[in-house]
Amino acid sequence: MPSARHGAQPGPPDPPSAPARPPADQAWFARPVLQVARDLLGAEVCVRGEDGTVTVRLTEVEAYAGEVDPGSHAYRGPTARNAVMFGPAGHLYVYRHLGLHHCVNVVTGTEGHASAVLLRAGEVVAGREVARRRRAAAGVVRRDVDLARGPARLAVALGLDMAHLGAALTVPDGAVVVRPGVPAERWETGPRVGVSGAGGDGHAYPWRLWLPGEATVSDYRPATPRRRPPRAPT
Repeated sequence: MPSARHGAQPGPPDPPSAPARPPADQAWFARPVLQVARDLLGAEVCVRGEDGTVTVRLTEVEAYAGEVDPGSHAYRGPTARNAVMFGPAGHLYVYRHLGLHHCVNVVTGTEGHASAVLLRAGEVVAGREVARRRRAAAGVVRRDVDLARGPARLAVALGLDMAHLGAALTVPDGAVVVRPGVPAERWETGPRVGVSGAGGDGHAYPWRLWLPGEATVSDYRPATPRRRPPRAPT
């Protein structure tokens, strides 16, 4: 049996399964990014993989509004990297952060105008054993509450990577499905994590949204300015 230091310990079983919620349609995603971000709180993301199926109930997200948002990858227009954000809503935008881990976003709004919601954290509500195995293979797992606490962990727990870039979310039997729930009555907002410059201004862009009182919400970390190495004397 792996120790807590080297892998995931067996945890409690999944709770009894509730009837599956109907998946969101394209019109649900094709709304303003802040509306979709708010309604993603409490929604479920279900991913079917070769090694099993995992469902996460979202507790934390961040909104990014493309060309009008200095914190967005699409602020300066379309590139090969962000092209999916300019396409139709209801698809996944996946990227590698600093070449280390994956971040998963849901494309929103109208085609031709980039916007997306970063899935930051959630609670694994189905497929916990599969999520534990995936997280143990990727690093240390001490508690179930940490399985999808943070965007990198969430991507690993769900089994999402660059192979899912552009994946459709509106196919009922598709590999990745988003199932909205009852919109949250209470949520909190604040500055986005790790965003520097104007986009990190929490007064102008309080676009990180989370469910209060949820243990799976990640810790806030401000951006760390990058320091250029000193130039060698000539």
